[in-house]
Amino acid sequence: MTAPAIPPVSADVLARLKALLGEGGWSQDPDRLAPKLVEWRDRWSGTTPLLALPRTTREVAAVIGLCAEAGVAVTPQGGNTGLVGGQIPQGEILLSLERMRAVRDVAPLDDAMVVEAGVTLAAAHEAATAAGRRFPLSLASEGSATIGGLVSTNAGGTAVLRYGTMRDLVLGLEAVLPNGEIWNGLKRLRKDNTGYDLKQLLIGAEGTLGVVTAAALKLFPVLASRAVAFVGIEDPHDAIRLLARAKAETGGQVEAFELVSRLGVELAGKNLPGVREPLESRPPWYALIEIASGEAGAAEAAMERLLAAALEEALISDAAVAQSETQARAFWAVREGQSAAQKSEGPAWKHDVSVPVSRIADFIEAAGRTLEARFPGVRIDAFGHVGDGNIHYDVLGPVGVDGRLHNDLRDAGAHIVHDLVMSLGGSISAEHGLGTMKTEEAAGYKSAVELATARAVRAALDPGRIMNPRVLF
Repeated sequence: MTAPAIPPVSADVLARLKALLGEGGWSQDPDRLAPKLVEWRDRWSGTTPLLALPRTTREVAAVIGLCAEAGVAVTPQGGNTGLVGGQIPQGEILLSLERMRAVRDVAPLDDAMVVEAGVTLAAAHEAATAAGRRFPLSLASEGSATIGGLVSTNAGGTAVLRYGTMRDLVLGLEAVLPNGEIWNGLKRLRKDNTGYDLKQLLIGAEGTLGVVTAAALKLFPVLASRAVAFVGIEDPHDAIRLLARAKAETGGQVEAFELVSRLGVELAGKNLPGVREPLESRPPWYALIEIASGEAGAAEAAMERLLAAALEEALISDAAVAQSETQARAFWAVREGQSAAQKSEGPAWKHDVSVPVSRIADFIEAAGRTLEARFPGVRIDAFGHVGDGNIHYDVLGPVGVDGRLHNDLRDAGAHIVHDLVMSLGGSISAEHGLGTMKTEEAAGYKSAVELATARAVRAALDPGRIMNPRVLF
């Protein structure tokens, strides 16, 4: 499956776009464009004839309508934190909603808020907190990632175990469809059984079915107690057993349950300023556990019971419980810094995969055996969200080997990992999406029925295929 060629945009179309967006609403300044044309790991770079910067939904509709009329392709971009290349244009108009940053409404009695697509996740957290509520989606890139991008990629993060993905946290959407029409579906309803749920088509569609301009999001009560612990475990099998024990012990109050390898902790300590080894015993694997409760003191008590039982049952070998918010943040910095810690180690084969929780350990062991036999010396940094089966399985090159040689083997390694994932009933993209990186490969794993259905939906909404044309099927 070859990506469609992107024809050049005519001077007339560019002039019309500039006129409708007005002063400050567009840019061709190379310095302004530069950070938006490179993926943060430097894996993808692109070009665009124009950066469109609309301020309102109507301006977004005008841009998309004009492009649809002229047959001009558009790539929407959120905070440019994506890891599969879908946000980097290759000649398309680049559409950024960074100026659409209004928090339109916060309704504590509805446990909902309405925010525009350019609002960052951190700003959404602040708006919810100011109203005595919380928005639970949690990502390392919260200061840059925007609500529009998070919706369009169905972002996951560390709290999926308890709250679900972005798909589970959206009550309604406002979006501009590929023909330039505005669909206002900003309802705050938990129940609306009146036919097709259009918002769910747009969530995770990576900008191919329209541009999300605002979202109604679910809010939750502020929790009264929180406990965070780093524990040492022997292997991922113990992590799965410990997760089951934690759920039973807390009655479902496990907020996060993360797995980190010995290599991952070593790289974080080596390459990230201020990051320290969380356990003096230096175990082969670690679990980062967070428990939260609406009752004061309940989370701490539950964590104490859990760790005591786990030590007695030999599920864990060591444990450290955060004694302050500063220490809790330091624990989380080890986990959230995993990708950044790898960057100075040279190229890594990144795999964002999911398998049933019960098969996580089987996957990690089988993948490790196969890759180490096929590519001697590779270093495997497996980490991720045990509670939802999502493992970030990253393969670094052998120490001292030219990174270009490691890069050349990336596709061969990916096929091994992804074939194994699929054999275990998993997915080759758990939370990052497909983008340009995985679109073609994913088509090879999907059935003819699924591909035909997806293509029919896209053709119905975007017959000219102007929206992010190099992404999805």
